[in-house]
Parts: sequence; structure tokens; C-alpha cells
Amino acid sequence: MDYFKQFITLPKDEEQFAELITKAKDYALMHGAGIRPSNNFNPDALQFVPFVLTPSPFPRAEFEKVVALQTTLNELMHAVAHDDEFLSSVLASTIKVDDFTAKLFHCYKSIKPKKDALSLTLIRSDYLPHKFEGNSLKQVEINTIASSFGALATILRDVHCYVLGELDEYEKIGKNLPQNDALHGLCDGMLRAWEMYGAKNAVILFVVEDVTNNICDQRFIEYEIRKAGVKVIRKTLSELNIEAELNKNDELVVEGDLVSVVYFRAGYDGAHYPSEREWNARCKIEKSSAIKCPTINYHLSGTKKVQQELAKEENLRRFLKDEAKIQAVKAVFTGLYSLDKNDADSENAVKMALAEPERFVLKPQREGGGHNIYGADIPSTLKKLTEEERSAYILMDRILPPMSKGFIIRPGQKFSSTPSDLVSELGIFGIIIGTKDKILYNKQGGHILRTKLAESNETGVNAGLGVLDTPFLFD
Repeated sequence: MDYFKQFITLPKDEEQFAELITKAKDYALMHGAGIRPSNNFNPDALQFVPFVLTPSPFPRAEFEKVVALQTTLNELMHAVAHDDEFLSSVLASTIKVDDFTAKLFHCYKSIKPKKDALSLTLIRSDYLPHKFEGNSLKQVEINTIASSFGALATILRDVHCYVLGELDEYEKIGKNLPQNDALHGLCDGMLRAWEMYGAKNAVILFVVEDVTNNICDQRFIEYEIRKAGVKVIRKTLSELNIEAELNKNDELVVEGDLVSVVYFRAGYDGAHYPSEREWNARCKIEKSSAIKCPTINYHLSGTKKVQQELAKEENLRRFLKDEAKIQAVKAVFTGLYSLDKNDADSENAVKMALAEPERFVLKPQREGGGHNIYGADIPSTLKKLTEEERSAYILMDRILPPMSKGFIIRPGQKFSSTPSDLVSELGIFGIIIGTKDKILYNKQGGHILRTKLAESNETGVNAGLGVLDTPFLFD
């Protein structure tokens, strides 16, 4: 597919093309599509977030299919998160060899949440088109904690609308660029939870890292909530260990502020817990009556081991009773294989990975990007691991997406008129609020497209691997 001939006409004159890039950079920066530099970090400096100059082609029917599927996935993950027997059984081997998952699990088991306790979860389900199955979308993973870039994805659509306008392609904005309400959707979920808590003077707490590069994405969410008259406070786990208290009613109080909703933008990686103090803070929050986003059981439901087990039809049927929903979810799953020595098929999975490693991805129980192992690196990793240690990983069929052409724009990058080969990963946001037995709010809440160079394995924007993008839908 020659994208630039078929969909968008770019300037042939290099000077005009360079001017378009400059305009796009300025528009992005002046409208908040920013990030703090990860190298030479300076809290007073901001640069535009890396992005693709023009929106990337994406099949309309597949996009609409997974948008419609998101509320079913929300329902599925809600049921999984509240099934103690399932989580305990599925993670039994993993927690013996994965210290981070074990600490999460032990914190979870030390708490007896009330049956009517409310939870809020902002979910993101990520997909790649698989070119060997007609570009049908296959789920890469599902994220249940710190699903980021919703705010910047919303702004980037505006950047691409501006770029198309500069190219006199106005008519394609309404037809090919889907509306993206990710910022509103995520904020509406938090505000609904705040209302359900029922304390007008309560605040929403953002749990953040010690150093925050992705500041604009977080601040836009904060500012949108503040417009509704709700106060937001930001604290690290280290600070909360000292400043957070539980009163006699198990309400969470931070320096005099009653907290109704806790939004975790940190806590998904072992590096966020340099000592037991941070774990103490996490467990203190879990014990409180505040509505957690997510609860620790929801966090556990997003582990790769749980994803692998849900690919088994008998487990999927445990949580979804509607046959149409079961088949719709099955259709987006790719091959996922257990490496648990207690699983009868694990040895076959190891043999497959050693024989044809290029067909697979080896995944640990981690979020945040940059942790997966690909291709030629898989055999050496598997050979280093004991049978028990393999339980910390799952094996997944590698999804092979089609390539498009595009221009990645990064801060400090020199102008190039030669397009790169790119692949794009679509994320669909979902918002769900409920108790163990009752779902009170269940919506799809916008989307994000992350794009990378075709030769790159990972799409994590914060890790410097992928860049932000917008889908250009085609039939």
C-alpha cells in the first residue's frame, strides 16, 4: 500500500516539507503534546512528545470491532479480578519465583475487602493487526494499571487535524480520523467514582513516580478533574508511607485531606518499591475505604499469566455466559502457552520456542514496556531458567503486523524526506466501576495509537521506543 499516494498528498518541495514539520512541532508543543526529556531531566524543561507527522492507515472494520468489544472485556476483567479462587490458583506457581507478583499477591491476601466495596479501573486493551489473518486485530495484552497517554492521544488527534488542514485535506478529517474522547472518558470515570464515594470535600489522590517525565498526560487529567471542582493531590509511595493515615473508619487521610479515589500512575514496576516502606504504603491504601484505581486484585488480573489462562476456552466460559461475547473475545486472542512445570503442555511449549524462536514472544509479569524477549534471545533465556523460574513467564505467538510508511518526528531530529517503514499498535480504553457482584458503570473511553519503526520490537512511548499517532481509517 502506497499510503501517501492513496490517502494523503505531501509537499514535494523539501523546503515546504520542512516548514510543515516545523509547524507540526510548534502546534504539538503549544497545545500540550509535551513530555519532559528523559536525558538530562529538568523539571522546568518541556519538549514535544515524539509523534508521526501524518496519521497512519488502520482498517476501519477492525477498529470498530474492538471499540465495540471493550465493554465486554471490561466485564470479563471485573469478573476475573473478583474471583479469588481463580487468581489464587492461576498465580500459585508464579508467585513462588516472581518476587514482585508475590508481594502484590501477599498484600492482596492480607486484606479482606468488603463485598460491597467499590472499585474503579481504567483498562487499556492493546492490539496489533496480523497480516497472515487478513489484518484482523489480535490482542497483545490488557493493562489494568497506569494505562497512560489517554490525554496526549486526544491532543494528538488535534495535531493531525492541523497537519491535514495545512495539506488542504480538510475533507478527510471527519471521514477518516475517528473522534477520540480518551481524556474526557478517563476523567469522567474518576469523577463518577468520586461522586459514588459520597464525600463532597474529598480529594482524588494521584500516586506518582519520584520523577515524572510524562507530566503533561497526567496534568491534563488533573486539570480536567479540577474543572469539575474536585481537588487533586499528587504523592509518591514514599511520601504516602509517612503522610497517609487510616482513621477509625478506615478512611484514607493524607495530611488532613480525606481521599475518595486513588489513581495509580506508579506502582506497576518493582523499581517503584525500593524498600518495604513503599509496600507498606501500597497495602495501607488497599486496606482503606478509598476507591482504588485499580485495586490490587485488579492489578493481579492484568498479569500475563492470567491473560494466558483466559485464552483457554473453559476459563473464558467461567466468566462470560453469553455465547456471542465468548466468541467475540476468542476471535482477538492469539496463541498463549503456559511455561508452568505443573501444566501438562508446558514442555511442548518450551520445545516449540527452542525450535522456532522467531515465531514467539517470551513475556514476564511486568507492565511499562521493554521487558519482553524476542526471537533469537528466547532460547538462551529459557536455557538459563530452571523449571520453576519458567513459571514467571508465558509464551505468546508473535503477531506480525503489516507495514505502513511515515515520518517519525522526534526532538532534535534532523529533517529527512525519506519515509520509514512503520507498524502501529492500537489501544482501546475502558472504564468500569462496580462492586464484586454489581457493575454500576461500564464504558469504552477512547483510544490510542502507538507507532514504531518496523524493526523495533517494543512500542512503549515512555521508554523511548514508540511514538504517538492517530488512526487514519480506511475501508
